[in-house]
Amino acid sequence: MTSDLQWHAAEATAKRITGNWNKAGEPGGAITLFDSKTLRGFATGGLENLTTATPFSIDSVVRYASVTKHIFATLALLKSDAGLSVNDPLGKHLPQLKAPMAQVTIGQALDMTGGLPDVRETLSLLGVSVYNVSDAEAIMTFLAQDGALNFPAGSEISYSNTGYRLVEEILKQKGILFEDLLQKHIAQPLDIALHAPETWFDIVPGLAPGYWLDTTGWKTALAGLHLSASGSLTGSVRSLSVWLQSLLSQTGPGAGVLNTLTAQRYLHGDIPSAYGLGTTSTQIGPHTVYGHGGSHAGYKAYFLLHPERDAGVALVSNREDTAAYSHALDVMSALLDAPLPPRSHALPDGLYASTAEPYWLKVSNGTASYLGSADNL
Repeated sequence: MTSDLQWHAAEATAKRITGNWNKAGEPGGAITLFDSKTLRGFATGGLENLTTATPFSIDSVVRYASVTKHIFATLALLKSDAGLSVNDPLGKHLPQLKAPMAQVTIGQALDMTGGLPDVRETLSLLGVSVYNVSDAEAIMTFLAQDGALNFPAGSEISYSNTGYRLVEEILKQKGILFEDLLQKHIAQPLDIALHAPETWFDIVPGLAPGYWLDTTGWKTALAGLHLSASGSLTGSVRSLSVWLQSLLSQTGPGAGVLNTLTAQRYLHGDIPSAYGLGTTSTQIGPHTVYGHGGSHAGYKAYFLLHPERDAGVALVSNREDTAAYSHALDVMSALLDAPLPPRSHALPDGLYASTAEPYWLKVSNGTASYLGSADNL
C-alpha cells in the first residue's frame, strides 16, 4: 500500500539534494519517486552538459555503471535461453579457465562470493592506467592465464566486477549478446531507451558527459577499460524508473524478477549474505529495501525498492562527487517516515592517508569516501 507513504516529504528531500547542484557551470543529476503504476515525483538540478549549458532532466542519458548488474543477471538467468544454472561451474562453459577459477559457480560469480580478482584493480596493481584502452578478448586471455582466486569461493564476500564479465563471455560464446537481450526483453517491450555499449568510446545517442572536479574546475571524465556487463548500461532515470516499476508490479519484463534477484544467498556454513544477484538489502528502521549503486568515472547512480510498500527511488548523476547511496537512503527514509541513525562525527573532517600503502579516506560531515564510494559513518 502506498497511501500512507510520505511522497511530498520525499520529493522535498530530493529537491533539497538536487538543489545543491544548481550552481553556475556545474553538472547535476535527477531523482525519481515512483510506485508500480505512477511516477509520483521527481527532482532535478545542475547541468546535463557543461559545454551547451543544457539543464539536467529526468530524460538525460547517463552511464548506470554497476546498476547494470541486476539487469544483466535478470537477462542471463531468466531470458537468455542459454540453459544457465547458478550451480554451474564457470569452467563448464568456459573451458579455457583454470582451477580454482573454473570451479567457481555462476551464482558465486554473480553474488560476490567467488573470490574472483577484479580486473580493474588487478590492472591498476600492474601499473595499467584506468585511461589505457583494453578489449574483451585480451582481458579474457589475461584471466585464463592463472586461475587464482583472492579467497576460496564461498568463504567470503568481496565486491568484484569480474564475475559479470565471465558470465557475459559465456553468453557471447553461445552467440548471445547482452545488447540483443536488452532490446528484445526490456527496452522494446517497455518502450524505453537503454543501451549496452562495450567501450567508453562507442556512440550513445544523447549521452551526457560525466565530470570530475579538480583544483582548476570541472573536467570531462573517461576510462579505457572494456566495460562488460558489470557496468555498461546507459539510459535516463526515467527509463530506469519504468523498468523498476515493472519489477514492483511483477508484470511484463519484470514478472518474477525480484524474487530471483533478492533470494537469500549464503556463504559456506549457511551464513546468510546481504548481497543477492546484482542487488543488496538494506535496513531503514523496520523496513527492508533492495537496491544497488553504480560508479563510473564522472557518473553515479543508485536505486532502492520497497516491494512490500510498492515504492521506489532512483537517482542518476553526471558528477563524480555525488554520494548516491546516502542520497537515495535520505529520500527513501523520508518516504517511509523512518529516520536514519544519526551520522557519527567521531572522526574529524579531513583526508586520512595510510603510512604503509597508498590508501586514503576522505571524511566530511559524517560521511567517509574511498575510491568514489561514500558511506555514512
